[in-house]
Amino acid sequence: MITVPRRRVLPVLLASAVLLSGCAATAAPSSANVAADSADTTDFVTPRTMPEGKGSGLADGVFPRTVVHFEGETTVPAAPQRIVVISTGQADALLTLGVVPIGSTAGEGAAAVPDYLFDAFPDDAAALAAVTEVGNRTAPDLETIATLDPDLILMNIAGKDADLLYSGLSAIAPTVAMQGTGLYWKQDFLLLADAVGRVDQATAWLADFQADAAEFGAGVTGDPTVSLLRSAGDRTRVFGVASFSGSVAEDAGLARPESQEFEDTSLDISAEQLDLADGDWLFYAVQGGDESVLTDAPLWPTLTAVAGKTAVPVDDDMFFLNVGPTAARGILATLESTLG
Repeated sequence: MITVPRRRVLPVLLASAVLLSGCAATAAPSSANVAADSADTTDFVTPRTMPEGKGSGLADGVFPRTVVHFEGETTVPAAPQRIVVISTGQADALLTLGVVPIGSTAGEGAAAVPDYLFDAFPDDAAALAAVTEVGNRTAPDLETIATLDPDLILMNIAGKDADLLYSGLSAIAPTVAMQGTGLYWKQDFLLLADAVGRVDQATAWLADFQADAAEFGAGVTGDPTVSLLRSAGDRTRVFGVASFSGSVAEDAGLARPESQEFEDTSLDISAEQLDLADGDWLFYAVQGGDESVLTDAPLWPTLTAVAGKTAVPVDDDMFFLNVGPTAARGILATLESTLG
């Protein structure tokens, strides 16, 4: 049984959250400036600044710009108009910056453009519906990508033969590689923003988001623990601090169960270990939406959060599949609507 009504982030909440300041600037911020705008970074697991030695060092809007990234360096000759994204969260990041990609890969069992992005960017619905799917994230269809005639391709190096993929993609168009995984979503957002000449915009977004998260967390009564649980296929996992959704909880200063204070992104658990998913609040998702995979488990009713009616089903794409800034804003909105 679902213990609380499904809470869905309203399109108007997400749409208003992605309104951004203008991107005009006279100088691109250095890593030091980003850190200053985003508050002290030393106590956070998730990096908050441009990766060391990466980026262009140029002011926003200046092209051509040569961007140092995780597969070398790439010159972007002009402000890109036709961008293809290969990796998790990059469509989200572009849209947050006001740019709609023309092509995108899809995660396993997911759409190229998840529903939460249609909700967050209703004015771009037609353009989003026209995005061409270009295969999966680890093995994209290079022929389809080439037919789109992109002027910039974005990828990351996680979970694939990155050198081989980069070689194939860069033969089609200038390609910039981020690090990837949920742990590095903020630094990847900044590096992606550099590739399209919008670092100031991304920096301001992160500063506002982190301030909002901290303000929310400071107002939470008591010190409730927040648990994160996902089931996909034959895998059930709890997610730690070094995960995408875990980073949002970290930004808010929310406590995590001891069972989820590990260094890895996630921990696979068996049905007999479901107690490792317990906490004062439990946010859970099942790929494909059949929550009975979890809620029919024998140990489910024994969890404190289930008994206390603080087990909350959430959007799988937003919490666990897409590591982009608009997804992070949606996670924060969910936390605010439940714990606030």
